[in-house]
Amino acid sequence: MGASLKTHSQGQTLVLTISNPEHRNALGPDIYAAGVEALSVAESNSDVRSVVIAGEGSHFCAGGNLQRLLGNRQQPPQVQAESIEGLHNWIETIRAFPKPVIAAVEGACAGAGFSLALACDLIVAARDAVFVMAYSNVGLSPDGGTTWSLMHALPRATAMQLLLAGERIDTGRLHQLGVVTQVSDPSAALGDALALGEKLNARAPNAMASIKELANDAVTAPLHQQLAAERDHFVRNLHHANGGEGIQAFLDRRPALYR
Repeated sequence: MGASLKTHSQGQTLVLTISNPEHRNALGPDIYAAGVEALSVAESNSDVRSVVIAGEGSHFCAGGNLQRLLGNRQQPPQVQAESIEGLHNWIETIRAFPKPVIAAVEGACAGAGFSLALACDLIVAARDAVFVMAYSNVGLSPDGGTTWSLMHALPRATAMQLLLAGERIDTGRLHQLGVVTQVSDPSAALGDALALGEKLNARAPNAMASIKELANDAVTAPLHQQLAAERDHFVRNLHHANGGEGIQAFLDRRPALYR
């Protein structure tokens, strides 16, 4: 059975499941394309307010399929370049997606799988999950935005240790470093990620989109530009129907009903 990306909805959360259990959910071009398509459809679907990415079975994702990579060595370099572009399109789509994206990590989260988790807004990981930037272990350099994500998320020395030495790091340490959002019991990451998604689903979708956009831009924007963007988003959200509902609900001491 080939690798695929399964989709189903649970309430207002879209669940994308990497399905390639024979190879610990190794990634490939078909999965990249399906991921981009699923998010593109979900972006305009008001019934979807968050997305959870998980792996089928006991692992999140082991990264690239080494047998496929070995075969690509016999092909023109452009073949692998196009494959990586597919992965990068998915990474950028996740980053730009205007709704929260949560990674639910069990077992192995390696190479491009680690990159995929880092591209998500939040990571819920089982206590016994293992993360590794495995590229240097097989004579390769990273892709999937790995270097960008780690250098922004961690102290330089820590990021370089993961990238250069290819050492494993566990959920507890990544939680201490602020990379993992929530630690779950083994086999409970998906359930906890869905619960987190449900909590976010109850918030104003327009505000969620503004927060993601502002947070993404803040990495490189100068302060004056970021202040202007925050002003514009705040005013727009205040005059949105959800702004009135949120303020009135708080004053009335009742749950807000956002649309």
